[in-house]
Amino acid sequence: MEPVSLLVGAALLAAGFLGGRISRRKPTPPAAAAPLCGCGHTLSQHDTETNTCYAELRRDTYDKRGRWSGHQWVPCTCRQYVGPRPIDEVFVPRLLPPTGD
Repeated sequence: MEPVSLLVGAALLAAGFLGGRISRRKPTPPAAAAPLCGCGHTLSQHDTETNTCYAELRRDTYDKRGRWSGHQWVPCTCRQYVGPRPIDEVFVPRLLPPTGD
């Protein structure tokens, strides 16, 4: 091969490499995901003693003829919070409120 074509090929390779390094996209950090239960609600919307969810869901309502008639708020049917637990609940039980002796 002739040396001129090797130099041109090396220059094109170097230019492509440098162009890719300079114009590469910086990865964006992922957004912090809120810990959710299977019902889509957070731990703050679940009762800590009974583990039931006290949030409400918006459901569509229909009349007798099957026509849409609006929305109705119904309680969430979640029975227990199944999402990630806070680290302090895993290692140390809750101390407050104090239990009666």
